[in-house]
Amino acid sequence: MGKHKNNRHKMGETTFIDLFAGIGGFRIALEELGFKCVFSSEWDKYAQKTYFENFKEMPYGDITKLKDEDINKTIPDHDVLCGGFPCQAFSVSGKQKGFEDTRGTLFFDIVRIVKVKNPKILFLENVKNFEKHDNGKTFSKVMAVLDEIGYNAFAKVLNASQYGAPTSRERIYFVCFRKDLNIKKFEFPKPTFEKVYLKDYLENNIDAKEFEINRPDIKFYKEAEQPLQLNPIQIGTINNGGQGERIYSINGHAITLSAHGGGAASKTGAYLINGKVRKLTPKECARVMGFPENFKILVSKAQAYKQFGNSVSIQVLRAVSKRIFETLQSA
Repeated sequence: MGKHKNNRHKMGETTFIDLFAGIGGFRIALEELGFKCVFSSEWDKYAQKTYFENFKEMPYGDITKLKDEDINKTIPDHDVLCGGFPCQAFSVSGKQKGFEDTRGTLFFDIVRIVKVKNPKILFLENVKNFEKHDNGKTFSKVMAVLDEIGYNAFAKVLNASQYGAPTSRERIYFVCFRKDLNIKKFEFPKPTFEKVYLKDYLENNIDAKEFEINRPDIKFYKEAEQPLQLNPIQIGTINNGGQGERIYSINGHAITLSAHGGGAASKTGAYLINGKVRKLTPKECARVMGFPENFKILVSKAQAYKQFGNSVSIQVLRAVSKRIFETLQSA
């Protein structure tokens, strides 16, 4: 972006760092826009492996172990800091010390870096419940700290189903502009409601046996051939129909992929496909989350499910990133 008097921002000059990088969802979305990644960090060794296979870069390990005095020599200067940080409870007792009250959380480590590197933009993602976590105190604390360290922060829950992804995934997104940019208003992208359905993202000619669920307690209460819808359509159950025990039509969307949870169809949900009930394959999980066809998945099936369940919707990141850039250009 450069510090020119002419305030026009060129995409190719924009640098970013990829914190809590997972398998690189933020990186894919921002590199598509011509942004350049100058640093990545991820502590999980299996996610590091997937990241390395796809970007030929081994992410830095646990960012919480990075000492304040080493931030400058470890992390290059950058325009955008991005990352999906895990949701944790903050201390809101005592003297309400703002930033200090976030100690022991990963948000604290983001702020430590921001205070040293002072990037123009923060682009963060978290679970939908973050907004209501601890009766809204966690969200309020984060917004107060972002203000305290010099950023105008905007946050909104968006569902991937409404932005061209064939999977329901509600997440809260934070876009924060350094106050000297004088950006007082940011509008998140409006839903596009693209007509995409799970059936269009399935693998052909696979041996589905390892993904099939054959059980006597499978029950259907709706026909498989449902009207096309931009949301999951439940048509049956396995066992008692608890989490991981629901069957969906491929004429709708996939349920939210999960890194955890049990049940016969844990992590992906179950779908009636070609007359058989089965889970999604890792490749199908990659597709619904917006990863490119050439994305390499060289870890075990269990790790792949965990990685995509923890990942970000590239379709949503793409839409928000474009709005960030448009906002900068018009500033």
